[in-house]
Amino acid sequence: MRRLVRALALCAAIIPAEIATARTSEDEQLWVNLTAIGSLTGKLIYFAEVQPRAADGMSRLDQLLLRGAVGWKLSPKLSVYQGYAHVVLPVEGGRDRNEERSFQQVNWTIGKPWGGELSSRTRLEQRWRSDGEDMGWRLREMLRYEKPLASASDQVNALVYAEGFVALNDTDWGARAGFDQLRSFLGAELGLGGGSTAEVGYMNQLINQPAGNQRVNHIASITLFFRH
Repeated sequence: MRRLVRALALCAAIIPAEIATARTSEDEQLWVNLTAIGSLTGKLIYFAEVQPRAADGMSRLDQLLLRGAVGWKLSPKLSVYQGYAHVVLPVEGGRDRNEERSFQQVNWTIGKPWGGELSSRTRLEQRWRSDGEDMGWRLREMLRYEKPLASASDQVNALVYAEGFVALNDTDWGARAGFDQLRSFLGAELGLGGGSTAEVGYMNQLINQPAGNQRVNHIASITLFFRH
């Protein structure tokens, strides 16, 4: 019994200490996404995007992401893609780090509940970084819902989505298997004519970090989709 009491007392002392060492850091950021989407021929489709991201109170470039993919439209509701991304990670006063990604993606329009549209995007990534040798695997799942605003024109939709990231293995450049991050967005989709749209709103990015630490980024998100 004495041993049990001592063990419980030790746990009680350790757990608060571990909680106390965990920290949450926050930042205000600006993400801009310029994406072209279209059909190459028949059911052969593509997208190409440029994404600059500013961090540290929007004072400096934190990432520049260049991503493109070609795909096949299996049906009006289901498309598959193979793509590649190059990510520049600037280092102040040092040599930039780079990340290369190959990815496979499935886009699925699930249905039209509650007068809106529910869709899913599933992406499996293979990642390499210039500061390591391992390949990291990561799975991303997004659920997206948009609904026309009754008080606005047909060109304005309320828009919400959430995307969860799970790392599937450890790497020598810092990835750790398990929950990686969650992005949650609330905003509006605006029609620009010709099928093109703009999405503007607030994104919350929760990032899991070592030792139980977390990072929360408050992001002003602006996305322009050019469709043809």
